[in-house]
Amino acid sequence: MSELRDRAAAAIAGDGCLVVRDVLAPAFVERAKRELMSAIESDSRTYGARAQRDYAMVMLCALYGGSFLDLFDNERLMDPFNAVLGDECIVYAYTSSSMPPNGRNYSVRVHTDSPRIIPGYVTNVGATILLDDFTEQNGATWYLPRSQWQADAPPEETFYKTATRLIAPAGSVLFFNARIWHAGGDNHTDRWRHALTINMCRPYMKQRIDIPRAMQGMDLGGVSDRVKQKLGFFSQPPASLDRPGSPKPRRRTRPRGSPPRRRRS
Repeated sequence: MSELRDRAAAAIAGDGCLVVRDVLAPAFVERAKRELMSAIESDSRTYGARAQRDYAMVMLCALYGGSFLDLFDNERLMDPFNAVLGDECIVYAYTSSSMPPNGRNYSVRVHTDSPRIIPGYVTNVGATILLDDFTEQNGATWYLPRSQWQADAPPEETFYKTATRLIAPAGSVLFFNARIWHAGGDNHTDRWRHALTINMCRPYMKQRIDIPRAMQGMDLGGVSDRVKQKLGFFSQPPASLDRPGSPKPRRRTRPRGSPPRRRRS
């Protein structure tokens, strides 16, 4: 395992979280910010009033292609997920987590990103990917280390007294057990505060949205198998039995970089 994989596995098992700097290059950050603003406006036009509660939160970034897919070819971003969940882990949810100027959205509530607790077993790992510097003024996320096995939300007063603020430069990533209690902050500046959030899960789990089906109309000719694997294309349950008389359908699961399995004749 790489040094980062070792460090991530230990941190998620202990504090439940880890901040890693310089995961994304500055040029990539700027490109992703441009594409994210376009996606936010597109989602707002598409969903209208339904999008108001979640304004500035794109619900499936993968549908916009570009940098949102290229992220999955970044080994420094993928290594912590793979260390905790295994190399076959896939996307459960993939949203933006931006705060509009002098505003807020639904993410400011104290919440977790996974409803289930299985003692000693992590089912979901999240990543908040900073596309802007996170500061106290622009709505930096609050998170509570070692709260991953806490079933009920802490009282707000207790949470804000004991939580950590994600103060870090653009290009950094907060990796966390998705059971960690956290909350977005209010943006008190006149500029956007942009971020992406990826929630990865075990490959046998259902995605929040069936991403392969949602993307079926997109041209994926230039998309690598590594990216497709993370998006769940190789973890789909079969639509039917392989052939008459086959005892049970087989799930198409394989880790990134491995050759496809041959269909039996």
